[in-house]
Amino acid sequence: MTTTPAYRPVSYSRTTLTELMIPSYANFGGKIHGGILLSLMDKVAYACAAKHAGNYCVTVTVDGVHFLQPVEVQELVSLMASVNYVGNTSLMVGIKVIAENVKTGLVKHTNTSYFTMVAKGEDDKPTQVPGLLLETQDDTRRFLEAIKRRELSQRYQSEFTEAKTILSVEQELYKLKGERCKLAYKL
Repeated sequence: MTTTPAYRPVSYSRTTLTELMIPSYANFGGKIHGGILLSLMDKVAYACAAKHAGNYCVTVTVDGVHFLQPVEVQELVSLMASVNYVGNTSLMVGIKVIAENVKTGLVKHTNTSYFTMVAKGEDDKPTQVPGLLLETQDDTRRFLEAIKRRELSQRYQSEFTEAKTILSVEQELYKLKGERCKLAYKL
């Protein structure tokens, strides 16, 4: 049995997955289906997180999936993942996706996303992960951005939960004016 180190550098688990986009991945519009890209992002997030943690990891949240540009059939898609933040049992993995047209050499940034993963032990319970050794200013910036992202997410969850508990549909109906909806029932 090997001992897990107290800290691992970001570079230890940095992972890149590259895959050719084939016709069966296309949607009805002829572009690569977003679900294919999400699946690939989940794979690279898992590989990156599991390597850092030294354990099986599960996806807990996916934050900020932005589809910036379409991905075409025949493009090479590369997904670059790195651990941006670690908590006690969780890891935030940042993923940048680029697509390359191999004929023209054009490379475009198509997606960015953040996956929060939790490490699981042999008993299938969350288990502690090694700390993160920040080797560069970029590593430090990403770690600090992840702290901010986590704080904002927690604040949003708290405020949204509170808003749902005090929401009165009758009192809030005025907000529907100017929206593209119509009530199909009587109050």
